[in-house]
Amino acid sequence: MKKIQRALISVYDKTDLLEIATALTERGVEILSTGGTAQHLRNAGIDIVDVSDYTGFPEMLDGRVKTLHPKIHGGLLAERDNAEHNAQTDAHGINPIDMVICNLYPFEATVAKPDVTLPEAIENIDIGGPTMIRAASKNYRHVAVLTDPSQYPQIIADLDVNDGCLSEERRFELAKAAFAHTAQYDTAIAAYLIENDSETDSFQETLTLRFKKARTLRYGENPHQRAAFYRTETRPGPAAAWANQHSGQPLSFNNLLDLEAALEIVKDFSTPACAIIKHNNPCGLATADTLQDAFTKALECDRTSAFGSIIGLNRKVTIQTANTIREAANDGVKIDAIIAPSYTDKALRALSRVKRRPILEVGALSAAEPVLQIRNITGGVLVQEPDVHEMEAEALQVATKRPPTDEEIRSLLFAWKACKHVKSNCILLARGTQSVGIGAGQMSRVDAAIIAIRKAGEKAKGTVLASDAYFPFPDGVEIAGEAGITAIIQPGGSVNDEPVIETADAYGMAMVLTGVRHFRH
Repeated sequence: MKKIQRALISVYDKTDLLEIATALTERGVEILSTGGTAQHLRNAGIDIVDVSDYTGFPEMLDGRVKTLHPKIHGGLLAERDNAEHNAQTDAHGINPIDMVICNLYPFEATVAKPDVTLPEAIENIDIGGPTMIRAASKNYRHVAVLTDPSQYPQIIADLDVNDGCLSEERRFELAKAAFAHTAQYDTAIAAYLIENDSETDSFQETLTLRFKKARTLRYGENPHQRAAFYRTETRPGPAAAWANQHSGQPLSFNNLLDLEAALEIVKDFSTPACAIIKHNNPCGLATADTLQDAFTKALECDRTSAFGSIIGLNRKVTIQTANTIREAANDGVKIDAIIAPSYTDKALRALSRVKRRPILEVGALSAAEPVLQIRNITGGVLVQEPDVHEMEAEALQVATKRPPTDEEIRSLLFAWKACKHVKSNCILLARGTQSVGIGAGQMSRVDAAIIAIRKAGEKAKGTVLASDAYFPFPDGVEIAGEAGITAIIQPGGSVNDEPVIETADAYGMAMVLTGVRHFRH
């Protein structure tokens, strides 16, 4: 146990600072402080010693140099049980510092501002703070370091119980948190500088990931798996991870995955859109003139699979849409969660009547900078750009004797955009801008076609078909022709393109090639 006799306080975030400072002074702890922190404590009637008075040097260089002094860092780094250290500190009038309370300039909040300049960002790089934190953390056997106001209540409680002392176990715990804090801080700076270097490759030699634990989850994909939810320090734009939850039970591991899938799909469409998600795949997707109609049409695709689904919407939810969703739920469609940009008050009250169902709001779906996608594999990660390719009608290559009609082109482009959000192998049938049948995640393309057509049933006739990759053999096209499908969109590029196109011609189908693949593993 180490008694706290002298503390250095220098913080940007002054949340609950007076509580911890008062607790220290009540126990006779001498407090050293600097700049705005010192003034804040003085104004509250707390006695402090200015660091500049203690060191004999004033703050200088516009405040860049405050605590960078041997009397500060000697007091932090000296080992109290080392006779040589004690002799040197005594010789130079260096007093031991037993506690550091420090948090850093808000670099990430600064660079998150839309118009921040590089000089502004540089000026918000803290130097003295991280140096003190690291020094105190290195010497945790003798020094306690607090870097977050959330730590104050526990430390005050410990001081109460232990007569002004802190245990080595507590100091070690604080040191681990402190090193994590400075590591994250430095990583944020490095990432910002890299992002603002036009000469830099987006794929760096060393990849450092920065996420903060949001909460522990009830379990992972299955109840026997432990899990936690981490997210970025700052909000990257409209995202499921940063959604405001209005009601319902805490989100599960699988909820978060499906909410992400639902939101990312509807963000891809400029007209009112609804995606109904099961196991990270859409079982229904549609756009329409109104959000209410988009939901109804999406649900028509596969009402059975929609049981236990997540609903994604890309417009403000009105009471009309909310009532349509409630009618579906009353008719046996279990809806586990809903995510949308916003809700009217009436819509929110109506949807929140199901107490356990989470209702999430993400704000306006404004355009955001594409974020690199990261997938974990054992011993490594894979990083790629997101699939944001947009296909225009003018870029389609007509491969068959019959070109598609204007209405077929409209539907083909919808189906092509939709299929990129479905696990490969994927076949998606559409009529207008409404999915009719979806075959997802199959090992063979022909099986995906069979499933999509079976799910569509009689509705398959007269639809168009999108395939996320080329047809390796004509069998999938033949099955489509037999089902009465009128047009196909696919990448092309197979060694069997010629017989595939000939099969489409034999059934009088139109086929267009994109030259782009939409695999999603």
